[in-house]
Amino acid sequence: MLEFCDHTILICATCKGAAEASRLRAALSDRIPGRFALRAVDCMAGCGQPVTVGFQAEGKAQYLFGGIQSPADTEALARFAHQYLASETGWTNASERPAQLYDKTLARLPRIKAEAAP
Repeated sequence: MLEFCDHTILICATCKGAAEASRLRAALSDRIPGRFALRAVDCMAGCGQPVTVGFQAEGKAQYLFGGIQSPADTEALARFAHQYLASETGWTNASERPAQLYDKTLARLPRIKAEAAP
């Protein structure tokens, strides 16, 4: 049975190319919860630290990680996917994320909150 994908992992396919994005996608596909869609995307402006990987979901903080290159990095992303899914707001402190991602966190954007009408 297919699960509804309400979370997304974005993998940059620009700097290191589509083949590297496909390799990372394949490495993550069996390790992440079924509620995640894996998408290769064009440049996410992390060119100084390829490969960049983003996490997003409606109502949650968004993350951008860079310098994703090793199997240990891939495993850390998979662990973070479980953590991110379990969090109602997506917010995590650096010390709560897998240690492998500590120096690879390029950005954390706050969740979008609906504004009350004036």
